[in-house]
Amino acid sequence: MKNPLIVLASTVLITITVPVCISLFAYKTNTSSNGEIANKINLNIKKNKEVINYESVDEKSPTIKVYKHKTGNVENMDIEKYLCGVLAGEMSAEFNIEALKAQAVAARTFTIYNQNTDKHKNADICTDYKHCQEYKSKEDLLSKNGQEWMDKHYPKIEQAVKETKGHIVVYNDEPILPLYFSTSSGNTENSEEVFSTKYPYLRSVESPYDKNAPKYASNMKINNSDFISTIKKGYPNISISESELSKGIKIQDRSQGGAVETIKVGNAKLTGRDIRNLFNLNSANFDLKFNKDYVDIVVKGYGHGVGMSQWGAEGMANDGYLYYEILNHYYSSTKIKDIY
Repeated sequence: MKNPLIVLASTVLITITVPVCISLFAYKTNTSSNGEIANKINLNIKKNKEVINYESVDEKSPTIKVYKHKTGNVENMDIEKYLCGVLAGEMSAEFNIEALKAQAVAARTFTIYNQNTDKHKNADICTDYKHCQEYKSKEDLLSKNGQEWMDKHYPKIEQAVKETKGHIVVYNDEPILPLYFSTSSGNTENSEEVFSTKYPYLRSVESPYDKNAPKYASNMKINNSDFISTIKKGYPNISISESELSKGIKIQDRSQGGAVETIKVGNAKLTGRDIRNLFNLNSANFDLKFNKDYVDIVVKGYGHGVGMSQWGAEGMANDGYLYYEILNHYYSSTKIKDIY
């Protein structure tokens, strides 16, 4: 008969060692190169085994007319120089280079698209983000961020623009309207469910990486009386009382992407965008939780939700997707075209 002490010691050793080995194996297979636990997301996108080179044209970049809204002047600028200013204004320079390249192509496409419109009398584009795209000149960036920031980050911005020179997104060989925004709620929106026009390339698609974005979730707590007064400031004819809030307000329809389409408020029907504007919410994808003394508005996402999610693009880039794969995901049935 074996020594019982030896048997006991062997049992204890196996009991401790096996789980540790399993844990170490699992940790190795589920961690990224920097030691953080990997959160792999499977999108319905096949990653290309070979990198595609879209450079097919080698012509001088065109000059465009840019309306500087702060000065009221129109300036002739090389489009690529202008795009560096847009990229600096629209996306963090700390983002993955592939996300920055996707943003550069979207911004270039937006610029080319607007050349064929009558948005500006004497210019192709303007520097007002409320009307066109955010633009920050090198002088503004230097003044705001300092030389150290410029030396560290501006070359990366120039790289993203340079490495996509002339690339635009097209549908049926025509430049698209490449809408983009900060953060989705997990899915983007169909254009007609947010704006008035249906575009075949602005379809609702999954965007799961946004859950890591800083503004993916937000909420507003507002007492009942302030909630009602805010609604009545915008819509004086609405009849609603504090005692009837939970019964008098009901979300009726949502879009495919999850945003509130219609919501019953007392004796009226409003849209999710109406509520978003009234309470200055981050998006129209929200839920209402009624408490005794206050309303809790729980919001997902940041922005209108149509087109490319910038934080979604960042997540895809960090997971190994290239800029054209990001663009093809967010802009359905489109292609990349090199125009100069």
